[in-house]
Amino acid sequence: MPLKPLTSLAPLAHRRQCQPCTACCDGWVRINVFDTPVLPGKPCPHSGGAKLGGCKIYAERPIDPCVNFACGWVRETSHLPDWMTPHQAKVIVLPAWTVWRTFEVDLALPVGSRIPFKSLQWLQAYSKKTFRPLIYTEQESDRTGHYTGHQRVNGYGPLTFQEEMIKLIGNKLVS
Repeated sequence: MPLKPLTSLAPLAHRRQCQPCTACCDGWVRINVFDTPVLPGKPCPHSGGAKLGGCKIYAERPIDPCVNFACGWVRETSHLPDWMTPHQAKVIVLPAWTVWRTFEVDLALPVGSRIPFKSLQWLQAYSKKTFRPLIYTEQESDRTGHYTGHQRVNGYGPLTFQEEMIKLIGNKLVS
């Protein structure tokens, strides 16, 4: 009797999908698509948003930034829990965005004006537990509620991290 090939009894790894989230296309990650700036309040002109099926040029979308971009939630090595998909948790996390003194530093961008308390609380607890400093931003808006394009940068981590970040970016870093 011929031997059958061994098959893994382990379930297939769940691979996270972007859809229905379109947060990166909606302007919460500052990018340029075919020389068109995508900013808070100015989504990609090729995006129909989640309700209209996402990217209208998906097959022809540019390699950079679109094809090459993967937020921290969809990465196979993601440390984020399932509930922290950007469109639900209202935050886009870019893990290991930079390095400070050998420590990976995560960047968190709000999907909206600010990161909701529950999401920020989880990110700060993770930062503390894993010794990964965190930088997160808040969108500034004018009196009419339109985003100005300016962001307030906040830091969470050791005091020396915060002090060094203040020197780099000015007094916009707060804990």
